[in-house]
Amino acid sequence: MTDQTPTAPIARWIALTEPYELLDRPLSWQLAGRQETASGYGRRLTSSRKVRILSTGREYRVYVTCYSNAGTAWIRKGGQTYIVRD
Repeated sequence: MTDQTPTAPIARWIALTEPYELLDRPLSWQLAGRQETASGYGRRLTSSRKVRILSTGREYRVYVTCYSNAGTAWIRKGGQTYIVRD
């Protein structure tokens, strides 16, 4: 059986619980069909999505950590990392 203990950076991640809206806001290189890495995998991949926090109207870029066909979408807000579940 493998150890299921999360690594240190993941242990600090929490789910984003405030109401938000998911927006499609691709960057120019994404519109051109390019990707950040040749493999498509990485620790901090820029997605074409943004999250708009409904209470403040502020938008945050969604990043993805993707290894081995499994990805986690997240944002940085106030120095904290929040997982985006949509």
